[in-house]
Amino acid sequence: MSGRVVAYSSSPLLASRTPVWRSKLIVAGIALAFLGLAGRAAWVQVIGNDFYRKQGEVRFARTLELPANRGRIFDRNGLLLATSVPVPSVWASPEDLERDKVKLTQLARLLQVPLAELMAKLDDQEKNFVWLKRQVDEATARQVTALDIKGVFLRKEYRRQYPEGEAAAHVVGFTSVEDKGQEGVELAFNKELGGKPGSRHVIKDRLGRIVEDVGEQVPPVDGKDLQLSIDSKVQFFAYQKLRDAVLENKARAGSVVVLDVHTGEVLALANYPSYNPAHRQNLTGGQLRNRALTDTFEPGSTMKPFVVSLALEKGLVTPNTPINTNGGRMTINGSTITDSHGHNMLTVTEVVQKSSNIGTVKMAMQLQPREMWELYTQVGLGQRPQVPFPGVVSGKLRAYKTWRPIEQATMSYGYGLSTSLFQLARAYTVFARDGELVPVTLQKTDVPAPGVRVLDPKTAQTMRQMLHLATLNGGTAPRAQTMGYSVGGKTGTAHKQEGKGYAQNKYRGVFVGIAPIDKPRIVVAVMIDEPSNGRYFGGDVAAPVFSATVQQSLRMLGVQPDMNVKPQVVVQAVEESF
Repeated sequence: MSGRVVAYSSSPLLASRTPVWRSKLIVAGIALAFLGLAGRAAWVQVIGNDFYRKQGEVRFARTLELPANRGRIFDRNGLLLATSVPVPSVWASPEDLERDKVKLTQLARLLQVPLAELMAKLDDQEKNFVWLKRQVDEATARQVTALDIKGVFLRKEYRRQYPEGEAAAHVVGFTSVEDKGQEGVELAFNKELGGKPGSRHVIKDRLGRIVEDVGEQVPPVDGKDLQLSIDSKVQFFAYQKLRDAVLENKARAGSVVVLDVHTGEVLALANYPSYNPAHRQNLTGGQLRNRALTDTFEPGSTMKPFVVSLALEKGLVTPNTPINTNGGRMTINGSTITDSHGHNMLTVTEVVQKSSNIGTVKMAMQLQPREMWELYTQVGLGQRPQVPFPGVVSGKLRAYKTWRPIEQATMSYGYGLSTSLFQLARAYTVFARDGELVPVTLQKTDVPAPGVRVLDPKTAQTMRQMLHLATLNGGTAPRAQTMGYSVGGKTGTAHKQEGKGYAQNKYRGVFVGIAPIDKPRIVVAVMIDEPSNGRYFGGDVAAPVFSATVQQSLRMLGVQPDMNVKPQVVVQAVEESF
């Protein structure tokens, strides 16, 4: 079969004329399409660029915080009280997460969190950052890395370490997991210690890997180091002796404060019960409370030296002036005041030595209420101590115009007003510094602190000798005697308030003292709260802590002993009025 030849040139379709407008329409359509694409490109690349850039940044750009290293805390001798160490933390990007059930189950087990809790954190797939576990150990971090789960990452953070543990816990305090101060010095000086974090802008790929840095990196500014006035050795020893006394006397709690009267530095401030700042699980409020600064109480007989000093200052009495204590009983406006041991005639010196309520009241009633109030105020009672601690209290001292005679009487031996142990310790610097009240500080200083004149130097020196007699045989606190050093101080034993009255079988035993007596270097104040093992007088439960703390503190400060003879401590019960 022969093939047929087709002449396409003679085809009617090709032979027909195409309208010119159709060609123009097609060309115009193509041109418009190109113009549309060009306009869209201009919008995306130029005009609407901010929107699309933001959308890209949401998906791939990240701002990484560069944490600042928190400042270290040192004691006065350069020993570490707090420092930061780098630790890994685990986080995830839910939108990029590899949802392998087996691997996620293993991850939950490694992080010691329930699988349901882990999955709840990862459910929101629109999130690009979620913490899975903060501050894990290095072994856990290595195992997390070995799982190789897409979308799960490690990040460096800092965790605080506290070498002195529970002994210095109430001074140093602690930080949160975000490295922010929560208690103690960590909170009080948080701004100085914390520094300022930096930042780094980066582009990440879909696997979470950093592709490139964008813009300028802002470096972190590390926090400043802080050197405290605390002597860690004195602090540790004072805490140990306090803890032993609380446990031995089956007490509820206790506190001790040690002040350097030359510089006003706080050498030790300890409380029991305490806690370990690095392990704070299941803590109670009682453990966290810095009782020496936050708890107030009626100071009892520790106030008597101030009243006696004022009577001496006003020329109303001399150390040898006899006072009839009426066998230990007197009545004011229908209220009876008693001594724990009855006496008749006592000199002013013996009133302090024997801690007679009656003798103190008889001197107080020769004074104007305003005069007593002014002295109490001048030594810092009723005023918030100027130390940067959270929760510091001012105590209670009512205006003298409201005092009734019986209230003036009870305030002379420490009832009807309240103070913290820290306030009480500072008040006794008046006797140690020859009549000057010393400002206190928590930061190390080598400059002697200028005091504020409150009493005449001779009055303060005379009172020191009376306080010294109170620690000798025949006084209320022979157990305060210290090997090698002369001491002086005053006991206080006060019923605890309960409801609108006083609990008959609940006491606070207090001792505040000075050493050495002729050239004082330190004031030590001790409070034992609610002792219940048969003894409760301040001379029995608090004075022994004072004795041990004084000996250790003076030795650490390099103070030479001023006594050569071992003190003979009387074992039998001693007298003490409340």
